[in-house]
Amino acid sequence: MFLEINVMGDESAKRAAQEYLAGKLSAEGQRHEDKLNREAAEKLGPAVWKRVADTVIAQCREWNGIASEQTFTCRETMLGDLRILCAGRSQQMVVHFDSRKLLVIIKNSARLEHEKDVVLFVEGYATESGRDARLMRNEEPVNLSLLITGELRVLAGLSRQT
Repeated sequence: MFLEINVMGDESAKRAAQEYLAGKLSAEGQRHEDKLNREAAEKLGPAVWKRVADTVIAQCREWNGIASEQTFTCRETMLGDLRILCAGRSQQMVVHFDSRKLLVIIKNSARLEHEKDVVLFVEGYATESGRDARLMRNEEPVNLSLLITGELRVLAGLSRQT
C-alpha cells in the first residue's frame, strides 16, 4: 500500500512539474514574441506613418476632386505633422506621429467638446513571411480609410456616419 501511494505521489508531482515547466516556457515564449513585436513596431513605425500620411493626402485629394473644389487643404508642418484645413470653416485636423511612443494622434477641432483625440498605437505582429506593423485602437486593427473618411466628414461639418 505504501508503494502505491508513493507511485501516485510521484506521478502527480511529475504532472505538476511538467505543468510548471510548460507555463514557464509559455511565459518565456510570450516575452520573446512581445520583444519581436516591439522591435518590428519600432523598425516599421515610420512606414506605418507614411501609410497614414499618404492615406490622409489621398483622401483629401479624392474629396476635392469629387467636390470639384478645394474643400480640404493638407499641409505638412515643420514638425512633420499633417494639418488639414477645411475651406470656409475655422476648424482644423492635425495628424501627429510620436515615434518614441509609437502613437498616431488625430486631433480634430470640429469634434464635439466631450469627444477625445483619436489615439492609434503602432503594433508589430507575426506574419507567415516574418513581421509587419499595423495601427491598433482599443486592441483592434484600424480600418484607416474608414477612420480618415469619418474624421474628414466631421471636419467638413457633416455627421461621421455615411
